[in-house]
Amino acid sequence: MLKSKVFLFLLICILGSSHLYAQSSAKIDLLSNWWKFDLSGTPQGKINKGSKSGEIITKNPTEGFTVRFNVDLQKFEGQQNILDIPGVMSVRLRRANPQDRNRQNYPAFKMEDGSLPVLEATLILHRPDKEPKEQKMEIGFPLAMLKNIYGKHEVILSFNGPHWTMYVDGELVDSDFPIGYPEWGTKSAWSFNHAFVENAEIFMPAIKPERDMSKKHAERPQVQYWTPTGHNSWVGDVATLFHNGRFHVFYLYDRRHHSSKFGCGGHYFEHLSTTDFKTWTEHEPATPIDEQWETFGTGTPFVVGDKLCVSYGLHTSRIYPDEKTMYPALKDYFEKNNKTGFFDYNSFPLVPSGATYSVSQNGISDFKKSKRIIHYSENPTIYTDADGKLTMLASFRSKGMWQSESVDGGWYCINKDFPPGGDCTFYFRWGNYDYIIGGFVDLWSKPIAAANTEYKSIKALGEDFYNGFNVPAISEITDGRFLMSAWLPVRGWGGPLLIHEMIQYPNGRIGTKWMNELVPETGEAVKVTDKLESSMFYDVASESFMLSFDVVPNKEKKGKFAVSFLPQEGDNKGCEFQLRLDDLVAQYSNASFEGYSGAEKSLRNGGNPQEARNYAIENLIGVDKPFSVRMVVKYTDKLGGVLIDSEIAGQRTMITYRPDLLVKKMMFKSENVEIKNVKLAPLK
Repeated sequence: MLKSKVFLFLLICILGSSHLYAQSSAKIDLLSNWWKFDLSGTPQGKINKGSKSGEIITKNPTEGFTVRFNVDLQKFEGQQNILDIPGVMSVRLRRANPQDRNRQNYPAFKMEDGSLPVLEATLILHRPDKEPKEQKMEIGFPLAMLKNIYGKHEVILSFNGPHWTMYVDGELVDSDFPIGYPEWGTKSAWSFNHAFVENAEIFMPAIKPERDMSKKHAERPQVQYWTPTGHNSWVGDVATLFHNGRFHVFYLYDRRHHSSKFGCGGHYFEHLSTTDFKTWTEHEPATPIDEQWETFGTGTPFVVGDKLCVSYGLHTSRIYPDEKTMYPALKDYFEKNNKTGFFDYNSFPLVPSGATYSVSQNGISDFKKSKRIIHYSENPTIYTDADGKLTMLASFRSKGMWQSESVDGGWYCINKDFPPGGDCTFYFRWGNYDYIIGGFVDLWSKPIAAANTEYKSIKALGEDFYNGFNVPAISEITDGRFLMSAWLPVRGWGGPLLIHEMIQYPNGRIGTKWMNELVPETGEAVKVTDKLESSMFYDVASESFMLSFDVVPNKEKKGKFAVSFLPQEGDNKGCEFQLRLDDLVAQYSNASFEGYSGAEKSLRNGGNPQEARNYAIENLIGVDKPFSVRMVVKYTDKLGGVLIDSEIAGQRTMITYRPDLLVKKMMFKSENVEIKNVKLAPLK
């Protein structure tokens, strides 16, 4: 049996303290999430307190509708149907399963007693080109999101064609992107549960909301590990650019882990920026969804003719067969002319698809869609290469390297076989080397003097920089620094925002470290012990914290050590971080009480760092002499588990997500390695 010693975190301060991590945090000034509706017009239907039903005079049903009603929230049992328009929509209160995070992630907000009451609205849509023709689209929110749950609240539901949205007391709480329309009659009945609903109105066409700038978020969230406001909202593919002293982060906004728009994606680029990496600004979306056929794929920001642009793909093939889109015409033009043409949205009879772009109207934000299709790739990476040539890496329904004299000037292929397709390729040049990222798992490099046909696989050497980040984007900022930005998968596609700084070595290899400006803010650090005894347990009182310690290798014997993060002593359902000096490997694995956990696979050997669960990184750097390890362990109810972000010797990083884990204890093991100066600091 392992010998254990327990140190209560609140009492550890008697061993010493430090302000090692004290710093101001990098935070985001968020746009208001509150909206205003002009409800002064004449409603097409109205019902007053005590009424159980009413009639709607249908008007312009294809232009949508807006329903406003007051709901008197109270404790309830089972399911309560509170509003119904037969064949069009319905609203209900129900108790969701507190363990079920599928799709809506309702357990992000639970009641104090652990229960999970939710309010949901279902829209019934009809698609003449699809079987079955009737599809139901559900949006909703957990009532525990409200500050004052019980009592009266205003609910607004709005369908305007491309959007199906829910607002509570003016705040946007959920949305989805419809395909199809409800089927209305010339007159429609609606009914209510008068125990919950009063003073309801319906307006046609849908009322366009305006952002309420008089209201602000009470808190400014920290940038590192950030997720957008809401219970089911996440950061998807990230694209970055440093331009005119400002760092731009464009990310595909995601709800429901890629299951919005009936699984057709329903993503669009949201936008953050900063000039100092401490104060960040949230801008209006760069590429909002304006039409039902729009669903966007990854692209890149780029500058051409002093214009800040964002390329992206229209993933129309997720919704319509090719013969109903521009795709055949785009391919046919290329095959006849050996270069692509461009097609205007408004002058082509079929649904747009392929690569397009938006242009900033002020050089910072305020983007406007070009409404031009310039290529049949649905994931275009556009950039100006180091020789000043406008270049595209094409992926998803295309591949290869392309160039053009202008964005709309026609793209011709200069290397049809590389990159070899896949998803989300990305180019950058650093010093004497060019690099191309292959999305989730691939990385190639070449000396800048070499031809584009000379890229070699860095993955095959085991020297890649994949560390749990998904679809990383690289940008050079000031002072020759390079940043890698991405997202972490939690329970599907999409998760928190991640940014690490990069290190380049003389041979072109790249490492990663934490970016000083983005290290999360903590409380006072306290020293656990000067020197660690092997096989020791420690209590942790904070849900989220930073751990640091120094490692002194034994020069004669190659040792190893591990830190396990556990829900409680004796429970091995936690996560183990292990570092082996004999083969220069670090890994995350399931915690083990019987010695060390077994070896995990690196990317080169068939591992899956892109899943951010159990995996290894190899060829560690800087661990042949004393080095430090820093680890952030962050838990939130929205994540429904912890992310663990580790920095090794300031030169390699790796991150994991562990669903359903709330760390209560840590266990240390070491063999022929001295661990000392162990410190803990709670995250703010």
